Amino acid sequence: MNKRILAAALAAAALAFPAAQAGAAEYRIDPAHSVVQFKISHLGYSWMIGVFDRISGSFTYDPAAGPAGQKVSVEIETASIDTGHAERDKHLRSPGFLNVKKYPSASFVSTGYEGGTDGGTMKGNLTLMGVTKPIAIAVKKVGEGDDPWGGYRAGFEGTVTIDRRDFNAGRMLGPASESMDFFLSLEGIRR
Repeated sequence: MNKRILAAALAAAALAFPAAQAGAAEYRIDPAHSVVQFKISHLGYSWMIGVFDRISGSFTYDPAAGPAGQKVSVEIETASIDTGHAERDKHLRSPGFLNVKKYPSASFVSTGYEGGTDGGTMKGNLTLMGVTKPIAIAVKKVGEGDDPWGGYRAGFEGTVTIDRRDFNAGRMLGPASESMDFFLSLEGIRR
């Protein structure tokens, strides 16, 4: 009798363990379906909008673990800046702005999360132009589920505004151009 109870308990534990782990997963960021977009005022007269289209990284999404189970690490190739204007992009890559030869990447590494499974605030350190500062990104879950190729995906979006002066990010173009808005859309493939 005890052997049957032990066998049943082990079988139940074996079945329960994968189920408990189903929500906890690390995701590799899919660079083909993720983007970091920015918007900055041009002298207070119009908006310049662009993207960094080469990003990589990973995130952990674990609804059962609560806020402590949510993490993200993103790296952006600064030379991938694209505003739709080749001469302007060349200028933005120069030492006067992003100085991509000296600082080929920017990164964000989370340090904590506050919120629920559908959204909240991701805190972490942004490194840009060799300067690291804490920032807080407002995040929202976009969705998750099976993909047509047999994988499982999850996606999130986030917004944050930074002060370029905090990161020595290029010369100043007047008060209207000191802050810069970012929109992130990250889609990850579960490992």
